[in-house]
Amino acid sequence: MSKKTTILLAEDDENLGQLLHTYLKTKGFEADLARNGKAAFEKFTGGKYDFCILDVMMPEMDGFTLAKEIREIDRKVPILFLTAKSMKEDKLTGFSIGADDYLTKPFSMEELTARINAILRRVETVGDGEGTELFVGKIKYEPELRLLHLSEGTKKLTTKENQLLELLVKNENEILDRQATLRAIWGDDNYFNGRSMDVYIAKLRKLLKEDPAIEIMNVHGKGFKFVVK
Repeated sequence: MSKKTTILLAEDDENLGQLLHTYLKTKGFEADLARNGKAAFEKFTGGKYDFCILDVMMPEMDGFTLAKEIREIDRKVPILFLTAKSMKEDKLTGFSIGADDYLTKPFSMEELTARINAILRRVETVGDGEGTELFVGKIKYEPELRLLHLSEGTKKLTTKENQLLELLVKNENEILDRQATLRAIWGDDNYFNGRSMDVYIAKLRKLLKEDPAIEIMNVHGKGFKFVVK
């Protein structure tokens, strides 16, 4: 019999937290419930978890801060954010921290299970000791190791290049808001950071040009759109 997946659930809404906790158990997961971010971090440091579900708005420590703390000690554990907001900026902030997915309340329990299982399948395809692998068109990309495997050799991306490419890939076929992206990665959407991001976009286009199906489109007045034709 295979080992049960252990999930850390951080949700301050008492009713929703209990509902999710019970539901996850009925679906065969082991689940620990924490009522705030601080309690969740204490549970994480004192236990072994295969998956984290974190509410963004929590007392003591919010979900984003909690995720940053978790990422300091575990780069690989999957993180799924729950939020009452549908703001793109929150979504980008979550992804820039290292979230694997995002679910906006209200959501169905079936969708939550589907997201968890999809993330776990992705994680299971990665061998021990390796970073997460995915394919951008025909190009292999390892975001955790900041590596792009190109025909001319392996390219190590800078931190900013990697954060930007990861956001583009995770938001494939969606418009990536320019100002929100600047604030998520650079912390400020001033003119100079904007010019810096344009340079990074140009570098990424040059690196990815070996697959003609890949395009980073400028969307006038809005931002960028990453498409694989």
